[in-house]
Amino acid sequence: MFYTIVTRFLISLFVVVAAEAVLAADDASPLLKQPGMISAEFVYDDVSFPQCHASTIAETSAGLVAAWFGGTREKHEDVGIWVARQVDGKWTAPVEVANGVWDDGKRYPCWNPVLFQVADGPLLLYYKVGPDPRTWWGMVTMSREPDKNWSEPRKLPDGFAGPIKNKPVMVGDTLLCPSSTEDNGWRVHMERFSDRGQKHEKTGPLNDGQTIGAIQPTILTHGDNVVQILCRTRQKRISECWSKDGGVTWNEMKLTDLPNPNSGIDAVTLADGRHLLVYNHTERGRSPLNVAVSDDGEKWQAALVLENEPGEYSYPAVIQAADGLVHITYTWKRTEVKHVVVDPAKLELRAIDDGRWPE
Repeated sequence: MFYTIVTRFLISLFVVVAAEAVLAADDASPLLKQPGMISAEFVYDDVSFPQCHASTIAETSAGLVAAWFGGTREKHEDVGIWVARQVDGKWTAPVEVANGVWDDGKRYPCWNPVLFQVADGPLLLYYKVGPDPRTWWGMVTMSREPDKNWSEPRKLPDGFAGPIKNKPVMVGDTLLCPSSTEDNGWRVHMERFSDRGQKHEKTGPLNDGQTIGAIQPTILTHGDNVVQILCRTRQKRISECWSKDGGVTWNEMKLTDLPNPNSGIDAVTLADGRHLLVYNHTERGRSPLNVAVSDDGEKWQAALVLENEPGEYSYPAVIQAADGLVHITYTWKRTEVKHVVVDPAKLELRAIDDGRWPE
């Protein structure tokens, strides 16, 4: 008995010391010492689901809110949408706010939540439900108190999926939603919601799905109704497309010089007019995960390396808060959601030479 107690004590002591060593190693990581990096943390410690993916983040009057899909694994019927809030600098325990239980009693997996805080209005949560991305449908719910009193989810009109991975942007009085489909090649389109979400319009496909197979656009704004999207593609490059009338009509989609390993990206136009992009700077795999900055949305400079170890670090979401700080969430090895805070005013930018991220 005594031997058992001592053994358990030593094991517990070893676990504590090992955990402290890991935290110390993380604190000493050179990645955290990069100019502009403020902090990095996991959103949760202990949850009932083994896998997570596709996080999203928004700022509300009550603070930051993050969401993601979690369950046994992607495509499993038990995958639901989980939400956590940041209160007094700490993340609350995740709460499942939506699942894929349908009218016929069958449960389908949930996908790709997207949060959007309406100015002086509710927090919107868009997500998808269905067996796979080729057949899923768009859903939306809302709350005036994040993770509390969510409305009854409603299905978007047939043919509308809402923002497919990345946040929408208000252009005038219209919510411009970056969307895409995968049932007839990978094709991007834009959806416009107005009249408090009662009026729905959308463009035709912005690419043919063959020359460039693109999905999951992210929106940058350039003033004077000029809008740019950057997209994930199957062509090992991020693609771009431009509109000069607030997203009603678009020019031809083209590939940029930035690499893309067929993985999600996100970007945001900063208050100072610059643009910040989070993406995997590689043609293969989902590491490293990087941050780049541009003055015009076309010429990019290296800013940060968020992750560079082997593993999956993917599907970033990025916003700029009212205090000017940038908040990034992303999938960490499919088991965690990581939250990074960046001060864009302190970033030290470097050239990206020959398409390679500088050492």
